[in-house]
Amino acid sequence: MLSALLRPVVDFALPPRCAGCGAITDSDHRFCAACWSSLHFLGPPWCATCHSPFEYDQGPDAQCGPCLAAAPVHASVDAAVAYGPVSRTLALRLKYGGRTSLARTAASLMIRHLRSDAQVLVPVPLHRWRIWNRGFNQAGLIATALSEQSGVPHASGTLVRRRSTPVLRAMNGAARRRAVRGAFSVASADKWRISGRHVVLVDDIYTSGATTDACVRALRRSGAASVSILCWARVIDAVPD
Repeated sequence: MLSALLRPVVDFALPPRCAGCGAITDSDHRFCAACWSSLHFLGPPWCATCHSPFEYDQGPDAQCGPCLAAAPVHASVDAAVAYGPVSRTLALRLKYGGRTSLARTAASLMIRHLRSDAQVLVPVPLHRWRIWNRGFNQAGLIATALSEQSGVPHASGTLVRRRSTPVLRAMNGAARRRAVRGAFSVASADKWRISGRHVVLVDDIYTSGATTDACVRALRRSGAASVSILCWARVIDAVPD
C-alpha cells in the first residue's frame, strides 16, 4: 500500500527513461519512439543453422556460405537486434555505466528468440579480475533476467574463464580464435547442471563468434547435448579474417 502511494513521487523524481537516449518514457525498460524505430529487429529470412540474416527468403533449409563450408559448433545464434547506435549505447551503459537495470530491458526483447527446448541458461563468463574491477558480469545479469522472465534456470558459475584474454576488438578472426583457445572450462562440481541438456549461452554482443565458439566447445566437452547462443545485439557486417 505504501509503495503504491509513493510511486507517483518516485516517478516524478526519477522518471522512467529511454534505454537508448535517456529521454523520459511512460514506463521502465522502454525506448522512445525515435530509438525504437531505429532498432533493427532480427528474424527470418535467415540461415537455417546460424540464423545470419538473408536479404530474401531462400527456403527453410537454406544455409549461408560459412555454414556450408564448415558445420558450426553451436546449434544456432540468435540476437534481439542488429548492432547499431542504439543497441551499442544500451550495451555500453550496462557494461561500463553501471546501468544494471538495462539487463532486464535487453532480456525482455531477447526472450522471443529463446528456444523452446532450452533447459539451462549459461552466461559467457568474465575473468575474476574484470569482475572485481567492474563489480558484475553483464552477461550474467542478462541471463538472470531471462531466467526470471522465462522460468528457465540459469547457472552463472558453471562456465569459468580460466585465464584473462586480451581485448579482441582490433584483432582479425584468426587472432581472436587463438586468443581465446582453451580459455574456458566447466567447473567440475557443476557439470551435472549441463550434462545431457540443451544449453543456451547468453552474451551481450555477438561479433565474430570466436569467444562464444570457445565457450560452446567447453560446454560440449563437459557433456552438454547441444548449445545455442542468445545475445542482445549481433554485428551483421562481416568481421575481416
